[in-house]
Amino acid sequence: MLEKAKKHLPILLCGPTASGKSKLAMDYARKTGGIIINADALQIYNNWRVLTARPTQIEEEEVPHFLYGTVSIKEQYSVGHWLRDVKKILTNFNDTPIIIVGGTGLYFTSLINGLSEIPGIDSHLQAEIDNWHSSQGIEKLANWLETHDIKTFRKIDIRNPVRVLRAIEVLKQTGIGLSEWHKKKSKPLVEFREENSFVINIEISELNERISNRFHNMINNGALDEVTSNKSEWSKTLPGFQAIGAQQLFQYINNEITFDEATEQSIIRTRQYAKRQRTWFRNKMSDWTKIVN
Repeated sequence: MLEKAKKHLPILLCGPTASGKSKLAMDYARKTGGIIINADALQIYNNWRVLTARPTQIEEEEVPHFLYGTVSIKEQYSVGHWLRDVKKILTNFNDTPIIIVGGTGLYFTSLINGLSEIPGIDSHLQAEIDNWHSSQGIEKLANWLETHDIKTFRKIDIRNPVRVLRAIEVLKQTGIGLSEWHKKKSKPLVEFREENSFVINIEISELNERISNRFHNMINNGALDEVTSNKSEWSKTLPGFQAIGAQQLFQYINNEITFDEATEQSIIRTRQYAKRQRTWFRNKMSDWTKIVN
């Protein structure tokens, strides 16, 4: 199906975590001499390779990869940043087969639908809200958002601190809710074509097994060492530390939970995340071409 896609247009390939989309992208890029652009919000950060299942160094040397591990864990990197970076790559590789692959649904929908140009957030306001989060916890912040911006509250994943903090920042900075800003969209960067837009479907039981196996492989490939090396930089609010498994392995290293508990919790959270991804794809990408992998 990928080989039948129109080569002069970027191929969009999304799917839940552990569904095999990176391998499909590599196979396509090898056959076409193409490049791969990352559309995963956590693989963009340079502190995680193992824990976010980023391509290996060998794979990156074999096929040109872009926007993998290019952002510092201390940086705030938004969808708007990603779109601007993708635009530069598309311009520079206009005559090259391109496949954009990842599991962040918002990246893909913004790519084909456009994105509102929300003003930058004042650094003092960000610090104030971060302190509020540290002292009050995410539940109280979510409750505040529900009271002051119910439309945004109903649309975002309130279990994700990054999303909740972002919504509060925008509301406090601009006086306009995030859901209202999303109605004011820029021109789409990529034209949607059903024959070039793919979403992976996979049986839940098979996906759950892959998730479990992959996490154990991550441990064998150095995930604990990776977490240990980032321990001094740990922050609950920085997006770069939202990788699933990071918090659980930090707790294990700090003797707060056992290794088995860290493993079980990480696998459960990954499966929950995959469920949220599938819900997004089902609701937002129902007209995309389905691939059974």
